[in-house]
Amino acid sequence: MLYRRHSGLREGELSRMRANLVRQEALHRIALSLELGDCLQLGEGELKSGGFRRPSILADAVEALFAAVYLDADFDTVCGVIGGQFETLMATVDDPGGLKDPKTALQEWLQGRKRALPRYELVEVRGEAHAQEFEVRCVVERPQISRIGHGSSRRGAEQQAAKACLEELQRR
Repeated sequence: MLYRRHSGLREGELSRMRANLVRQEALHRIALSLELGDCLQLGEGELKSGGFRRPSILADAVEALFAAVYLDADFDTVCGVIGGQFETLMATVDDPGGLKDPKTALQEWLQGRKRALPRYELVEVRGEAHAQEFEVRCVVERPQISRIGHGSSRRGAEQQAAKACLEELQRR
């Protein structure tokens, strides 16, 4: 779908666009639009902790739904279903330059200046298994910068910390 829509773009740009479309946040939005959380059969613990609203569970459910359509029908059918669900989101990724997540943007900024890649350190994990909060430090060696990020996932915390580091580097 992306290639047909943007056949003139380079592979890296298309890859970033694809990653933006299939990331948890995008799949979560699709699940919400389908009211998929109301259809899930969850265990007692997940029900009590609001699992039917948890982005990771809903994103996984969208992927499972697409797989079920493929297994029950065929490739062309699932392409139509996926295309219909992603059509609105496709419009939001038409600018490939704006799609870099903070970790990628920071890495490219550093590599473009022949500097070492950032290091991510898990500082702390708080909360119950179903509702954890992660604290991650992003460390850039040159110039020496260290920023902390928080999130409901380790990746989310890393993204937040990378964003703070990149913002500081761009201010300097």
